[in-house]
Amino acid sequence: MLSPSPTPSHAPSYATVLRTRHASRTFGAALLGRLSYGMISLSLMLAVKDATGSYSLAGAVMALFGATSVFLSPARAALIDRYGPRRALPPMAIAYALLLSVLAHGTWQPGASGVRLGALAVTAGACTPPLGPVMRTLWKGLVPDREHLQRAYSLDGVAEELLFVTGPLLVGLLVKFAEPAAGVAVSAALVLVGTSALVTSPAVRGTGVRPPRTKPLSAAPSGKRLLGVAALRHAVAVAAGVGLCLGALDLLVVAFTDRQDQDAAAAWVLAALSAGSAVGGLTYGAVAWRASSRLRLTALAAALGLSLLAAGLSPNLYVLVGMVAVAGLFVAPAMTTAYLIADESVGAGSRTQAGAWVNTAVNAGSSGGTAVVGPLLGHMPLAACFALAAAPVLLCAAFTVDWTGELVRRWRDALLGRVVGGRRCDRADGVQWVGGRRRGRYLR
Repeated sequence: MLSPSPTPSHAPSYATVLRTRHASRTFGAALLGRLSYGMISLSLMLAVKDATGSYSLAGAVMALFGATSVFLSPARAALIDRYGPRRALPPMAIAYALLLSVLAHGTWQPGASGVRLGALAVTAGACTPPLGPVMRTLWKGLVPDREHLQRAYSLDGVAEELLFVTGPLLVGLLVKFAEPAAGVAVSAALVLVGTSALVTSPAVRGTGVRPPRTKPLSAAPSGKRLLGVAALRHAVAVAAGVGLCLGALDLLVVAFTDRQDQDAAAAWVLAALSAGSAVGGLTYGAVAWRASSRLRLTALAAALGLSLLAAGLSPNLYVLVGMVAVAGLFVAPAMTTAYLIADESVGAGSRTQAGAWVNTAVNAGSSGGTAVVGPLLGHMPLAACFALAAAPVLLCAAFTVDWTGELVRRWRDALLGRVVGGRRCDRADGVQWVGGRRRGRYLR
């Protein structure tokens, strides 16, 4: 990979990140391709519904597409790590764009076969280029240090959030003038053009190519064994918890606004979530944190869960908007930290896979959250459903606590009465020590 050029000597900022050599070009190309992912879900669902006249079939096709796209993401990322983006991304992008084009053609007119559309959706999902994990891997080589990398990841996360807000709006505008299948065709064109621009960037040269038989003994494991790395496992767990929360929240917001007889307000509540996430992500990235990544991840996950619990107690729509916006403040920072931990916990030859595992976890969690909460809405109070949605991320926060850490050890000892007036008691035999000298027994 090309060595990043020196950045200005003043404090790191988003401007210095974007002024880094090749950063704007590479990031812009990746965003163009990723805009396809913001458009394809709604475009494909509308196109299949129009072609078959069945909402259930449209939902089934989308489920097949999403499942293969999400769960095969680590496998595609492994190909990126093995062969490098320049060799592995173009075949994926070409196959993906071609299959989407066939789907667009097949849904342009009514009467399409549901089985054929399902098969095409499965195959297209399996070929989805992992542009997000690739771009996060590229940031590591583009920016010179950890502080710049934190800002780059925050910027990346906020931009991705905006893409998934902008994409459906573009689809809504497009279907006013053309068939919904046109949105599928545009998605195909975007991913092809964006990927082509990305792989021709000088920043991509040599990235991810793993030299044969030269892997050092200390290198991190690859493939599924990556989840044996404790730090990565914690990041993946929290990402899954965040995804479960967000997937459930989408449906809970719709249910809340329906009970308030203000269905149209659901879009504004979800917009508040995105706005809060953008503000939180940009603010978080601009701070030079002293706390460890693991401690920050735990705190952010806990704050998100508690905010969601509070949102469930909202007496009216205005309070819900405010509480959801507060919850959003922790979404992008939590994901930024999870990606940072994933990047730090593995070797250079596995970074794309590590990021893909985090990405897979949040997407799979989102689908699971919607699936779990949906059937419960008619049988449980809404506040209880909000509490249930908050539970996964709170449990994940507890899972990531370093129970052997110095801070936790001091609190535990204090609560157990083992530290009194600066004196400590040996855990094994209850002997009191003062100034490093033994002073007899100390009652536990």
